[in-house]
Amino acid sequence: MEKEYLTTGELSKRLNVSVRTIRYYDQIGLVEPSRKEAGGKRCYSVEDILKLQKILLLKSLNLSLEDSRKISAEQSIDSILAVHKPLLMNEIDQLQQSLKHTQSLLNLLELEETIHWEDLISLVAGPQNEKNWSHYFSSQQQEILEKGLPKLENGDLATKKWINIIKRIELCLDKGISPSSKEGQLILADVDILSAETFGNDPKLSEAFWEARKSAQASEDLGLYAINPAIIEFLELADKAKR
Repeated sequence: MEKEYLTTGELSKRLNVSVRTIRYYDQIGLVEPSRKEAGGKRCYSVEDILKLQKILLLKSLNLSLEDSRKISAEQSIDSILAVHKPLLMNEIDQLQQSLKHTQSLLNLLELEETIHWEDLISLVAGPQNEKNWSHYFSSQQQEILEKGLPKLENGDLATKKWINIIKRIELCLDKGISPSSKEGQLILADVDILSAETFGNDPKLSEAFWEARKSAQASEDLGLYAINPAIIEFLELADKAKR
């Protein structure tokens, strides 16, 4: 029975890989055809096809061509994959960090309707300053805040709620709506509900957090988004009007 061979074009269609890639692999000696006919026509055997399939599979794992060559030849498979795994984990970490940066910028854009270059640079340039949470909160309070506090890098519902609160207050400020108005009091009520969710119904923690948020320096120390002081003042006046 005559052995089956595929030309470069036929192989390209069968494995959905470009002719250019197949020719390149042939050129570097990675996957060479078993038979070459007059006129330069290349014919790939079943074994050649299997070898190319193995190389394409290893390539999909982001392995280098050289490592793929070694593994396809069944040399040092365990050691190469053992080295490759942490490289993939590192790539995942980098992608997750990029995703957090992107979400932070999306939230900043929603809050401020524009993005400044300083915001972009601060997210991607160099290590961030260490956050000094212990100066403001106890260990137990830090645990509660870590779980409940909305973060710019998150796209969750809690973060969205706080962003909407800030935007509603900004609208009141733009329109000259008083903190003692019905709208101002509704906003304050929503803040109280969100605070209970965020701070675990701990009024002391809530008070300590908002006290820290009044200070631009404290917000910077904690690595938190700098809230416009006028927004804090609006909430304080709304609270006084309620009393």
